[in-house]
Amino acid sequence: MKRKKKSFGRKRTKTINGLSDKILAILRKDHSKPYNYKQIAAKLNVDDANSRNQIIKVLKELQGAKEITEIDRGKYILAPNQNYYTGRVDIAGRGQGYIIVDELEDDILVKNKNLNKALNGDTVEVYVYKRKRGGKSEGEITKIIERKKTEFVGTISIQDRFAFVEMNDHKMYTDIFVHKSNINGAKQGERVLVEIIDWPEKADSPNGNVIKSLGMPGEHNTEIHSILAQYGLPYEFPAEVEDYANKIDTSIHASEIAKRRDMRKDLTFTIDPKDAKDFDDALSFTELENGNYEIGIHIADVSHYLKPGTVLDDEAFERATSVYLVDRVVPMLPEILSNGACSLRPHEEKYTFSAVFEMNKKAEVVNEWFGRTVTYSDARFAYEEAQLIIENNSHPEPVEGQLNTTITSEISITDKEYEVEQPIAKAILEMDRLAKILRKARMNNGAISFDKVEVKFILDKEANPEGVYFKESKDANKLIEEFMLLANRSVAAFIGKQNPKKTFVYRVHDEPDDEKIAALENLIKQFGYKMDTRDKKSTSQSLNQLLSDVVGKKEQNLIDTLAIRSMSKAVYTTNNIGHYGLAFDYYSHFTSPIRRYPDVMVHRLLQHYLDGNPSAKEDTFEENCRHCSDMEGLAARAERDSIKYMQIKYMKDHQDEEFVGVISGVTEWGIYVEIVSNKCEGMVRIQDMQDDIYEFIKEDFAVVGRKNHTKFVLGDEVIVKVKNADLARKHLDFTMLGPND
Repeated sequence: MKRKKKSFGRKRTKTINGLSDKILAILRKDHSKPYNYKQIAAKLNVDDANSRNQIIKVLKELQGAKEITEIDRGKYILAPNQNYYTGRVDIAGRGQGYIIVDELEDDILVKNKNLNKALNGDTVEVYVYKRKRGGKSEGEITKIIERKKTEFVGTISIQDRFAFVEMNDHKMYTDIFVHKSNINGAKQGERVLVEIIDWPEKADSPNGNVIKSLGMPGEHNTEIHSILAQYGLPYEFPAEVEDYANKIDTSIHASEIAKRRDMRKDLTFTIDPKDAKDFDDALSFTELENGNYEIGIHIADVSHYLKPGTVLDDEAFERATSVYLVDRVVPMLPEILSNGACSLRPHEEKYTFSAVFEMNKKAEVVNEWFGRTVTYSDARFAYEEAQLIIENNSHPEPVEGQLNTTITSEISITDKEYEVEQPIAKAILEMDRLAKILRKARMNNGAISFDKVEVKFILDKEANPEGVYFKESKDANKLIEEFMLLANRSVAAFIGKQNPKKTFVYRVHDEPDDEKIAALENLIKQFGYKMDTRDKKSTSQSLNQLLSDVVGKKEQNLIDTLAIRSMSKAVYTTNNIGHYGLAFDYYSHFTSPIRRYPDVMVHRLLQHYLDGNPSAKEDTFEENCRHCSDMEGLAARAERDSIKYMQIKYMKDHQDEEFVGVISGVTEWGIYVEIVSNKCEGMVRIQDMQDDIYEFIKEDFAVVGRKNHTKFVLGDEVIVKVKNADLARKHLDFTMLGPND
């Protein structure tokens, strides 16, 4: 019989798995701090001699491989290399993220376990691993440099001794733990605004403090205030800001008029949406003796009232833009300025900042002037009223050639009689003719015509949607657009062409990304369209042709949206690269200082240079531009969320109806359908389609039934019915009733 060998009590050596990676991770997390073996052991929670010996051995191996450096006896840091970058976190699905680094072409993938408590939008330091051949750059976040935000919106779930706030934002991958003492009176199930106060090293979730309750999910004001709070957008002004604004002297003084060009006698009028409350731009029209026209673009002189260093200016800068939600406007400036002193209301004198052009009948600019003015608006038109003048071509002949002879023509609009003086009718018609020449030249030069349909709602007194309509851009809108574009590009060129170079705020738009254009090409093939993308000009011409071809088609809104998404994002910067979409070498924003802070900066800089001062400090303005671009993005997302919310609210009241829709997206989990009559988009879940087993065919943008071979393809018309309209989650589910044969 074979005897067993005796064991003499020797313990088996326990090996620390992945020790090299663990040591490198510790050194990467604070790569400027040296560690010895004892400190590393403490970080790894080991204190036995065997573990310490393993650490010492691996440290020597890593030193020999030149991955770490001994800077003092027994103290190590990561070997100097170029693998550290600073970037911004963009959280994607499944909790993993990408780090956007300006100097790198590709984003860096960071898996959930390596996010190390970084949240969406945070500025972080990231260590990039050695890339595997053909693989994507992958890394680990080693330091959070700056939190993008610490306040979040969620729904509170209260337990006996604590609470959790469950996040609304899918990019927020963790709930927030709230101690009972920090609930601040919130009730079970309420939507709340919660602030992260700390995040202990070993805790899965951060600790938070409830700042305020927003109400119960699904209620109108709760949802609107939640949208604003989610993006950190205020919905009221601090008392000290309102108080400061209310004390501003808004009267017109002779001493101030004397410093300005007096244009009060020039024929001047505004054209705005019929429900507008602030009028920040006006046009003037004068026929000159030489047969040319003097056309003024007059903009409210906000910078006269908004002084740097005041609480009012600080608040305006922080907001950076007005926010236009479906049922309200969150203004950049208090009402006394936005709807009062800076609103170019009819029959009132106002301080303005103007771009004045002498133009010939071919719409060529032969002279230009920029500066502060005082103006008087003779009339206010809604777009519909100006459009009726253009459509009726009500262009009365001047009596004996006198432009100021008063002849009136009556225009009936929405059961209201308007008397339009003959000189104003002539001015509108002649400016419409000039605007069409300007637009044609812009298009010929490679500009892209994005006239995307805008969804608008008819609301009752309680902000419930009673109906949906689409806002169209007609000749009257385009008249205003062309003259505002003329002012914006002329101001930018006036400063941009000066030598030596001067710091200025530009609105730039880069050329589209080749991959996005290729993806758009591939997608529009499903609808039978093609593009020529050989060069910049052919691409822009193809885009214009595409956008023209789809007008009135069922796929128009889908293709308009996809074409816009294929474009680069326009931003504010001091580094001028031109504006691709408008085909301008120089472009800025000069015309809306009531609602955009960059326009205020442009006014200040323009006056600074008109006064003969040297170039302003570029770094300061570039930082301000970045803030304004960021706030513009937040405002745009808030506006989209409010439209989505109102669409779902509208559909909730039409759950028994059948709708014709267009398939706007196809994925492995569902079919997205956009209703033709109101542009509301919802999803038909594949799992809910019980008539067959459907498979996703990615390359065909389709799902196909295994048995019946029924095929649903991107762009197909289908009949759907509302299955569920979830106001709290802002999600719309449809039931598929079949193709629209």
